[in-house]
Amino acid sequence: MRYLSFSSRLGRSLKMMVGSLAVLLIGLVGFSLGDPHPEAGPNRAEGKWASPSPVQQVSISSVTAKTQAMLTAQVRSRSQRPNIVIILADDMGYSDLGCYGGEIETPHLDQLAAHGLRFTQCYNTARCWPSRAAIMTGYYAQQVRRDTVPGVPSGGRGTRPAWAPLLSEILKQHGYRCYHSGKWHIDSQPWNTGFDHGYVVNDHDRFFGPKNHAEDGKPLPQPKPEDNFYLTTEIARFAIKYLKEHAQQHGEQPFFLHLCFTSPHFPLQAPQDVIAHYMDRYRVGWNVIQEERGKRLLQMGLVKNRPPAMEIEVGPPYHFPEALKILGPYEVNRPFPWNQLTQEQQAFQVAKMAIHAAMVHIMDQAIGEVLEQLKAMKALDNTLIMFASDNGASAEIMVRGDGHDPKAPPGSAQTFLCLGPGWSSASNTPFRRHKTWVHEGGISTPLIVHWPAGIKSQGELRHTPIHFIDVVPTVLDILGISLPQEWNGQPRPPFPGVSFAPLFVQDGSVSHDYLWFLHEGNRAIRVGDWKLVAAHDEPWELYNLAEDRGETENLIQKEPEKAKQLEELWNRLWEQFQADARRDIPADQEKPSPAQKTPRKSAGQ
Repeated sequence: MRYLSFSSRLGRSLKMMVGSLAVLLIGLVGFSLGDPHPEAGPNRAEGKWASPSPVQQVSISSVTAKTQAMLTAQVRSRSQRPNIVIILADDMGYSDLGCYGGEIETPHLDQLAAHGLRFTQCYNTARCWPSRAAIMTGYYAQQVRRDTVPGVPSGGRGTRPAWAPLLSEILKQHGYRCYHSGKWHIDSQPWNTGFDHGYVVNDHDRFFGPKNHAEDGKPLPQPKPEDNFYLTTEIARFAIKYLKEHAQQHGEQPFFLHLCFTSPHFPLQAPQDVIAHYMDRYRVGWNVIQEERGKRLLQMGLVKNRPPAMEIEVGPPYHFPEALKILGPYEVNRPFPWNQLTQEQQAFQVAKMAIHAAMVHIMDQAIGEVLEQLKAMKALDNTLIMFASDNGASAEIMVRGDGHDPKAPPGSAQTFLCLGPGWSSASNTPFRRHKTWVHEGGISTPLIVHWPAGIKSQGELRHTPIHFIDVVPTVLDILGISLPQEWNGQPRPPFPGVSFAPLFVQDGSVSHDYLWFLHEGNRAIRVGDWKLVAAHDEPWELYNLAEDRGETENLIQKEPEKAKQLEELWNRLWEQFQADARRDIPADQEKPSPAQKTPRKSAGQ
């Protein structure tokens, strides 16, 4: 499947968009929802673990009975186990999709939403590799050494403990065929972790000609310009290839497809005809786009808050002054009011958002091709599909890869552009901040769940907060898989997440004792509707998300005791997660821990 011109796909898109209008209509009518924060009943920890849990935790075993009671007979009585498809976008904002209030044309994802569920409070980890660790292991990334833990080899190059298998390794032992296509960014490789086939892109700097990509461990040549190669469509093509083989040779087995696009991560690159389709749309600027998206989100019932004012003082998370010189005077590294930009600056910024929209648009088209293959296999109805983004839109500005030619058409292979804080703020509407931060804009993702054979509700919203750590418990719960207390001869800590399968039937039917966040010193904890959050080296802030998910009214002076309780819980959990990361490391192999940095002010001060 090579890239198809925009005009050749327009007819198919228009048909899909007719069905997608149902999403908006349903949102305007409103929903009857359960309490998203019911009082939690007694929770039983899964297995035994040397480190005492600071709070009680819900596990697969404790929610299975509830799931069996609540899910309809249609879900639980089917003898055929569902296929599992996890689709991840890369650096996509909360409101980029049409079904989440955006103006980008995403008819295929909109149709999945119209016939499935949209979750309004799903969280990732604010960054690529920690999110992928969480969604594939069921643990916080720090527990499995896939985000930084002091004194422990960890972070983007960290290796998971032997007790932390990937979902593919679990499903493989239960009769599933497993396939991966796209970005990996997990330790080891797919062909070593339970996947039967895997196309992996390790080049994150080129959409038209990646230099480092491989299939089943064998390097592939760099595409040539005449190959008409575009990475997003190729990621889908490999997925379709594996699905066709599965239908022909392994049709009696269920499958797991891990489909990970690199769109719309920088560099912003896309075919020129699709970019042109969106160019006029963004001439109104990021302030108007943010306002328009905010209104649609409210009309659709997805959120209750209006977008906060853009933070003019907040720029990219990393400063690359040389990149700004290369990009020239029309690049802007702050979200200044649109009417304060020069005409040349506005034109430069319009082109960037048009490319971003084109990348999301083409990703939706590629997903549509995969859905067509599932239909052709008669597998769509009994396939559980989950679509999300690994983090919020990015405010980063840099130049790498093959560099940036200012004379080349924006979005071409010779250019290296990034979204920047202005458009990132608009993409993350209606929240604050961006990728890497753990304010709502960095950690909030759309989540679409579609499973016709297992979910009767169609086009409904689910407001219950959930997290990527819940994906593995949910899949195992649905499949009736109970993990042993040990894996590879080592005891496993209890999953920190819960199964959200009961939410397929009723909103508010599951809850968390806490949701915990840490990335590059940015930290947060959510308990109920209360969220304590701080940027790196900054003091804590306290918000009531039920009334202020835009995080505009800091209540820390009014609620010092609440803030203190949350800070203490955050610290206890951090100690536990560090112990989890160190458990299988001999003491003589640990690195000396550097001095811990603490907030400038404790909560409540």
